[in-house]
Amino acid sequence: MIATCGSARRSIARAFADPDAGPVLLYVEGAAGLGKTHLLSELAGLPEAPDVARLWWRCGAGDGQQVADEPWGKPALLLVDDVHRADEDELRRLRRVLEGLEPGSAAAVAYRPEELPVPGLPLGGSAMAYPFRLTVLTHRLAPWDEERVRRAASDVLGESGGTAEAVGTLHERTGGVPRAVVDLLALLREQRPAFTGTAAEVAAAGVPTRLAELVLSRTYALSPAHRPLVWAAAVLDGPAARDELIAVSGLGAVPGSDALLRALESAALAEPGEGRYGFAVPLAAAAVRDTVPGPVRQDLHRRAAGVLSRRQPVAWTSVGEHHRAAGDDRRWLRAVEKAAESAAASGRHQEAIALLERTLAAPGIPPQARARLAPLLARNAVTGLRSDQTVEVLAQIVQDADLPPAVRGELRLDLGLMLSNQMGRFADGWRVLEIAAAELREVRSVLAARAMAALVTPYWPGASLDVHRGWLIKAVAAADDSGDEAMRTAVLANQVGLAMSWADPEAWDLVERLPVQSTDPACVRQAARGLCNAADSAVWLGFYRRVDGLLAEGRELATRSGAPYTEHSASGTRLLQEWWTGQWLGLARRCEEFIADTADMPFLASDAYVVRGLLAVAQGDWGEARSWLSQRGTFGTENLPVPLGATAAGAVIRLTLARQEVADAAEQARAAWTVVAEKGVWPWAAELAPWAVEALARAGDTTGAQAMVRDFAQGLGAADAPAARAALVWSRAVLAENEALAQGKPSGLLAAAESYRKAAAAYAELPRPYSQALTTECAGRCVLAADAVGEAGGAGGVDRAGGSGGSGGAGEADGADGADGADGADSTQAAGGETDGAGASEGAADGAGAHGSGASAAGGSAAPAGDRAPTASAIAELESCAQHFTDLGAVWDATRARALLRTRQPAKKGRPPGRPSHSDQLSPREAEVAQLASSGLTNREIAATLHLSPRTVEQHIAGAMRKTGALSRRDLVHRL
Repeated sequence: MIATCGSARRSIARAFADPDAGPVLLYVEGAAGLGKTHLLSELAGLPEAPDVARLWWRCGAGDGQQVADEPWGKPALLLVDDVHRADEDELRRLRRVLEGLEPGSAAAVAYRPEELPVPGLPLGGSAMAYPFRLTVLTHRLAPWDEERVRRAASDVLGESGGTAEAVGTLHERTGGVPRAVVDLLALLREQRPAFTGTAAEVAAAGVPTRLAELVLSRTYALSPAHRPLVWAAAVLDGPAARDELIAVSGLGAVPGSDALLRALESAALAEPGEGRYGFAVPLAAAAVRDTVPGPVRQDLHRRAAGVLSRRQPVAWTSVGEHHRAAGDDRRWLRAVEKAAESAAASGRHQEAIALLERTLAAPGIPPQARARLAPLLARNAVTGLRSDQTVEVLAQIVQDADLPPAVRGELRLDLGLMLSNQMGRFADGWRVLEIAAAELREVRSVLAARAMAALVTPYWPGASLDVHRGWLIKAVAAADDSGDEAMRTAVLANQVGLAMSWADPEAWDLVERLPVQSTDPACVRQAARGLCNAADSAVWLGFYRRVDGLLAEGRELATRSGAPYTEHSASGTRLLQEWWTGQWLGLARRCEEFIADTADMPFLASDAYVVRGLLAVAQGDWGEARSWLSQRGTFGTENLPVPLGATAAGAVIRLTLARQEVADAAEQARAAWTVVAEKGVWPWAAELAPWAVEALARAGDTTGAQAMVRDFAQGLGAADAPAARAALVWSRAVLAENEALAQGKPSGLLAAAESYRKAAAAYAELPRPYSQALTTECAGRCVLAADAVGEAGGAGGVDRAGGSGGSGGAGEADGADGADGADGADSTQAAGGETDGAGASEGAADGAGAHGSGASAAGGSAAPAGDRAPTASAIAELESCAQHFTDLGAVWDATRARALLRTRQPAKKGRPPGRPSHSDQLSPREAEVAQLASSGLTNREIAATLHLSPRTVEQHIAGAMRKTGALSRRDLVHRL
C-alpha cells in the first residue's frame, strides 16, 4: 500500500490509538534532499502518542544509536534513518527488530532509493517475513511544487523572493528538491547587493556546497572510463536521450551504454523523464561542468552543438552557446543569427532582442557579423518592445565607419523609429529619420520611403501639419517607385493617421483601402497599424462608436502577424476610450496594470499615465494627479504626443485654477496653446481649449481668451470633429460667462447657460457623460449667478475671485470615485449663507471657490416669486449632475456641485430652527471636508471647492479628527 502525502502521520497515529491495533511499519522513500529526516522528526513529535517511547536508529552512523533485538515490553515508535547506509550485519539486526513489532508499536524506516544495494528492497536482498497483523505502508516523498517554493522564498527573502521570475527559476534549477531550495535561498539571502527578485540573480548564485559535494562524490566514484558520460550530461545541461549522451561523451555505443548504467547505479545521473537522463537537481550540472578539464570540455561542447543541431526544431540559441564555449566564434554568430530569425518569425521579438543585444555587446565581433546582426536587432526592436539597451547599442553601431552605407542607413532608420515611437524622444528621432531618408534615397529606396513615411506621423511636437503633408508626398512617390506592396501599405497606414488627425473628409475612405485581407504578413502588420492609427484618431475626434470595431480588427491583425508594439499601443487607445465614455469602474487598476506591464518602455504607457491622472483629479487626489499627469518622472512631458500633451495640460491648468493660482494657470495655458497652434491640428485643442480660455479670462486677458476661441473656430473650419465642436461651444460659453460676470449682465449669464446646455447636448450625443455633467453644472451655475446679479443690482454683487464656468465647471478635468454629500441637510435658511460654528457666513467666504462665484456671492438669496422657474430648473440640473458625478465616481465634482446646491436650496420643512446636533457623529459638512482632506487637498483647495473660508475648513477638519479619533488628515480615510 502506498501512503499518500499527509496519510503518514495518520497511519502512525492509528497504531497508538487502540491498544488492540496491530503494529505499523512505514517506509519513507525519498531521494537525497527531499526531507526524509525532517519527516521522521515530525513523526517523533506526534501529539497523539505522548506516552509512547521514541527510539532512534541511525544506520551506518557507528555511534551506537541502535535498539535491542528483544521485545521492548511497552508501546514504542522506532524511527530508522538512512537505511541505505546499513551494512549486511546491521540490516539483519534491523529485520529481526521489525519482524518482532508488537501491537501498540510502530516503525518508520527512511532511505534513499537511488542508493539501495538492491533496488526496491530497502532491507536487503531477501523478502521480509512480515508478521500477520503488521500493516506495511510506503510514503514516497515528492519535490516541492512552485507554490511551495514561493512560500519558502518569501519566508527567507521577503517580498523580493516571491516574484514569479525568481520562483520559476528557483523551481527549475533545484527541481523542487527541498534541501537544494533551502540552501540556494541561503546563498541569495547573503548576497550583496541585496536580492531583487530576478532570474539572473538566481542563475548567478552558484551551486550550494552540500549539493556540489553530493554530486561530485557520486561522479568521481565512477571509474575514469565512465565519467565522460556524466560530463556529457553536465555540458548538455538538461535531460537527454541515451544516444545523445553517448554521442556527446565521445564514447562508443557499447562503452557509452555501460557508462550510463554505472552512472544510474551510482545515482550520479537520474531518469527525470522516460528515456531522458540527467541530474536529479539540474543545478548540479554546473558543479560537475566546472571540474571538467578545459580541452575536454571544449570537445564536449563541440559535439553537443552537433547533437542539438539534429533535434527538431533546432534550439539555435543553445547551439550557439555550445559553439561559443567550444571556441568556434564563426559558428556561434551564425547560430545567433538563426536563433534571432526563428524567434522573430514566431513573434518572440523580446527573446530575439535580448539575444542580439548580448551578442553585439560582446567584444571582438567582426564587422561583417555586426553588419548582419545589427539590422536584425533594429527590426525586432521596432516591431516588438525595446529593452533598455537597444537604443544605446544601435547608437554606437551607426558610428562604425566600416558599416556599408545601406546597412548604416537602415540602422539609422530603425533607431529614429525607436527614439520617436518607443522612447518619446521626438526631436532626436526626427533628426535621425531625416538623415536616414537622405542616406537611403540612392541605395535603398524602399527603406527611404519608410523613413519618409515615419516623418508623415503628426503626433510628434514640433513640425507643422504642412511639413507632414510635404513628407507624405515624398513618401508616396518613393513607395510607388519601390514597387514594394508592404511599403505602400506602411505609407498608407501613416497617411490614415495624418488624414484622420485633422478630420480630412477622405480619411474614412483611406481606412477602407487598408489591405486587411492580404496574405503577406508584412502587409498585414502595416494594415493593423493603420487600423489602430485610425482608432486612436477616432478617439481624439470623438467618434467613440467607431473605435471598438477598429480596435478589435486592428488588434486581431497585430496578434496574427506578430506586432506586439501595435497591440500595446491599441491598449492605450482603449484606456482613453473608456475614460471619455465613462467606463470608469476598475479603470484606475487597468491603467496601473498597463503601466507595470510596460515598465521598461514608459512612453508606450503615456496614455495610461494621463488617464490615471485625470481620474485622480476628479477623485480629489490632487497630489497624485500631478504625479500621474507628469508621467511620474519617467520622461519629459514636453515629449508627449501633441493631443495627449494638450489633455494633460488642460488637467494641470484646471488644478492650478482650483487652487486660485490664476496667473500660473494663464502662463501654462499660453505655453500649451502654442504647441497646438504650431502643430496646426486643431481637433487636438479640444481637451485644452475650455481650460485655457478660462485661465486667460480669469487672469484679465480677455483679448487673449477671445483670440484662442477665434483661432480654434477658424482652425476647425468645417471639419467633422464632434469632440472639438463640443469643446468649441464650451469655450465660447466660458468666455461669455466671464464677460457677463465682469459686466454684471444677467442676460449674458443666461445666454452663457444656453451655450453650456448646447455643449452638454453635444457631449451627450457622443457620448461623453463626464463632460456632459460638467457643462450641465456650468449651465446651472450661470442661471444661479444671473439671479444673484439681478438681486445685487449689477456687477457690484458679483465676487470675481471665484471665477466662472471655465475653471468652475469647465475647470474640471474628467475623474472618478464618488462621494455622497449632504444635499442641503445642514442648510439653515432659504436666504443667506450657511453659518459655521464661529458665526461666519460660508456663502460669502473669501476664496469662494473655483466654481460659480456668482452663486456664492448671492449669499443664497432666492429669485423673485414670479421669476423662479429658471432657478428651479437650474437647481434640478445641478442635482442631476451631482448624481451623475457620484455615479461615475467623481468625488471632487460631486462634492462641489452639492456645495453649490446648498447655497440655493430652502430649509427643509418642519425642521426646527438652528443646526441639528452632531455631538458624536460627523455632520454632513464635516464628512465632506474630511473626505477631501483625506484625499490630500489643502484647506485652501477645500475652501475653493466648497465655498467656505479656510478657517471654517480648519474647524471642520478638527471636529472630524476629534470625533473619529484620527491621528492625522491622512488617517481620516481609515476612519470615515
